[in-house]
Amino acid sequence: MDWTAQVDNYCERTDFSFWAEPVNAASNAAFLIAAFVVWRIVRDRPDWGVRALLLILTAIGIGSFLFHTVASRWASTADVVPIMVFILVYLWLATVRMLELPRWAGFVAVALFFPFTAAVSSAVVAITGGLNGSEGYVPTMLLIAGYGLWLLPRKPATGRGLLIGAGLLTLSLTARSVDEALCEVVPLGTHWLWHLLNGTMLAWMILVLDRHGTTEG
Repeated sequence: MDWTAQVDNYCERTDFSFWAEPVNAASNAAFLIAAFVVWRIVRDRPDWGVRALLLILTAIGIGSFLFHTVASRWASTADVVPIMVFILVYLWLATVRMLELPRWAGFVAVALFFPFTAAVSSAVVAITGGLNGSEGYVPTMLLIAGYGLWLLPRKPATGRGLLIGAGLLTLSLTARSVDEALCEVVPLGTHWLWHLLNGTMLAWMILVLDRHGTTEG
């Protein structure tokens, strides 16, 4: 595989110059701002899980910025890997802390995430014909909603928080999915909205985890 091969996936990009996606690139500041704001809120509570997620959130912003400027396969990897790491770390923490299951159960949940994601993504593609690459995130939205519904009668604040997170992710996935479809109507595209909404959603999810530990843990 040629890791330097360039990739054009978004409406805003019209060539392969560094600043061909200025809005998509600049909107990645949402992830860094989100990480800073949450850090200011939780800095007096030295929880390793929350701090790890904040570091990963920062890496998401940097990786996505690289992809929307360099637009190469290696930059695409720098974009998607931190997102996947965030999902897996959060899944482990949610299983162990929110569901109050043993640590080994957290690892089982992480292992099962991969076949679950493959099955759900395939089903979404079969039904919709594809969501501009967003089908891979639908399983995560379903997991967040599922955990939220399970916890709602048991730990209401955490359950509501997760359901709000699932709603925010649904909105951000919608913005990501329609980017190419709306190119002729919205030349700028809508991917930048994915960044803004997703940065908000990830910050919210970290706060839900933090508040669970301080109020319902």
